[in-house]
Amino acid sequence: MIEAFGLNSLRELIAAIFMLAGLVFFIGSAIGMLRLPDFYSRIHASGNSETLGCMLSFIGLMIYEGPTLTAVKMAFAFLIVFMANPIGSHILGKAAYKSGHPVWTLESKGAKKLVGLEKQDHSADEPVGHIRQKEDK
Repeated sequence: MIEAFGLNSLRELIAAIFMLAGLVFFIGSAIGMLRLPDFYSRIHASGNSETLGCMLSFIGLMIYEGPTLTAVKMAFAFLIVFMANPIGSHILGKAAYKSGHPVWTLESKGAKKLVGLEKQDHSADEPVGHIRQKEDK
């Protein structure tokens, strides 16, 4: 059954599972960077998801490599990333806050529309000949 996926051993299957799980967190981090509204939320998504994705990917690579010097080097590289990434995220967030970078709240411009609390205007979605006039508020 394992051979159907192009894997030759159980070790390769376990390594592939860890690496795919890491890929899921890397993709989640990328989506968070694109979709979240402000700098602080993006830093949070990036720092946490990338650290976990890196951990799972490195564990998968170490399992695939087996007990060798290369696996020890990968573990050392992971430990450096594991310590540096959260510290770097914290330092960036703190520097942005101290320099006066605005924090996104529901009172921010366009926030209520973004989270769906404000009624959206769909008049632009209608055909050209049937455009409604905006209602006065």
